Amino acid sequence: MQILLVEDDGRIVDFVQRGLKAEGYSVEVANNGLDAIALGTEGQFQAIILDLGLPDINGREVCERLRHTGVDTPILMLTARDAIQDKVAGLRSGADDYMTKPFSFEELLARIEALMRRSGGELKQESKELQIADLALNLETHEVRRGGVLIDLTPKEFTLLECFMRMPGKVLSRTRILEQVWGYSSDPLTNVVDVYIRQLRRKIDDGHDLKLLKTIRGFGYKLDTSQ
Repeated sequence: MQILLVEDDGRIVDFVQRGLKAEGYSVEVANNGLDAIALGTEGQFQAIILDLGLPDINGREVCERLRHTGVDTPILMLTARDAIQDKVAGLRSGADDYMTKPFSFEELLARIEALMRRSGGELKQESKELQIADLALNLETHEVRRGGVLIDLTPKEFTLLECFMRMPGKVLSRTRILEQVWGYSSDPLTNVVDVYIRQLRRKIDDGHDLKLLKTIRGFGYKLDTSQ
């Protein structure tokens, strides 16, 4: 299941992201309100964790805009403000629940689970395998095969491939890949993405007529079956 985490504090991002991934969730991060709106309207998330204090527009406005566009994904709002009027304002903006910082991960997880139960999201079992053409990635065994042949990937290569396979055909920028695979605090000037893309392409595409991992010059990379 996919969760959108909207938070600009790198420490909180790391704490929440690591915890949710350990529980089997896929986490996408937006560090500001405008990115959150763009990602949230794609409708691919089962829950949104939304910080109230963002660097561009506040969480209440993000929430209102998402609801205005018809997004009904459960939203858990995070804030350091614990006044009743702040909680009421957050809920009236369209949030489904409200949680003050600091918080324990166990409580955060319980609230997310409760929100998804109420929305029916927890009943949607995620497939244990992602597949594009003859490339298959098993989320339980961490095995990757192409044409039935096992491919040996490092943990980072596996995470990078999973990121692409969850969004087939979508162009992912280097910045977005850095945030999803290496974390919010990664140096945006590093060439680690290009290095890992080359390694991954060699392992999944070399020797095959159909090349799946493609470079979109000036924009990033995508995984799809087009020629």
